[in-house]
Amino acid sequence: MKPTARHGAANLSRDTSPEVEDRQVERWRAMAPAEKLALADSASAAVRELAMAGLRLRHPDADDRELFLRYAILTLGPAAAVTVYPDARDLLAR
Repeated sequence: MKPTARHGAANLSRDTSPEVEDRQVERWRAMAPAEKLALADSASAAVRELAMAGLRLRHPDADDRELFLRYAILTLGPAAAVTVYPDARDLLAR
């Protein structure tokens, strides 16, 4: 078996061949720190956008503040969200 850039690590994705994954890992290793940070920032922004889209679908009548609080509950957990944003408690009581 050919040695991989991942040194025998499990596949990152079930639908990607080990050879392609090896090339991806090699590319990540070659990236400058600023490139890696930009990639992570972009991925985080995409996840936030998807989460907000899901909240909008589930709560179509919610205003911006309610969506913000629901996102806080989703990402921080109920206890931390209420600690930081006391008005989030109203959403948990519903």
